[in-house]
Amino acid sequence: MRGGARILALVAMLGVVVAATPASALEGPVVRVVDGDTIHVRLGDRTEKVRYIGVNTPEVHHPTKGEEPGGREAAQLNGELVAGQRVRLELDVQSRDRYGRLLAYVWVGDTMVNAELVRRGYAQVTTVPPNVRHQALFLRLQREARAAARGLWAGR
Repeated sequence: MRGGARILALVAMLGVVVAATPASALEGPVVRVVDGDTIHVRLGDRTEKVRYIGVNTPEVHHPTKGEEPGGREAAQLNGELVAGQRVRLELDVQSRDRYGRLLAYVWVGDTMVNAELVRRGYAQVTTVPPNVRHQALFLRLQREARAAARGLWAGR
């Protein structure tokens, strides 16, 4: 077993998520797409609910707001990008939110899904310190999507 695999096995055994850098990021298959910015990923013997860092998409199943315009489209695009794929989870400073969800930058190959959702105009930048590693990239992609009237920005 290689060093990285040994570390992931240990993390899975302990049920503990440690702050990860891209070199030691967690990996696993996506087992469910919840909406445009939340997925379930199998990590070892458990499934984690993962919330994308730095972005927000319109709601599909909100208890008080209901479905927001663009929510289905954002969820569909997210599904096209990650459903059934093996993803790499890059954590930042804070690994969990107040709801216990794992917070991550989600990668499929060389594509950061968080950034791709913003680039295509289906997510807005929502920075919550201290998780700000890719904030400048997200803001640049959002400006470009708005200027090109892509996704949610079409017709605005």
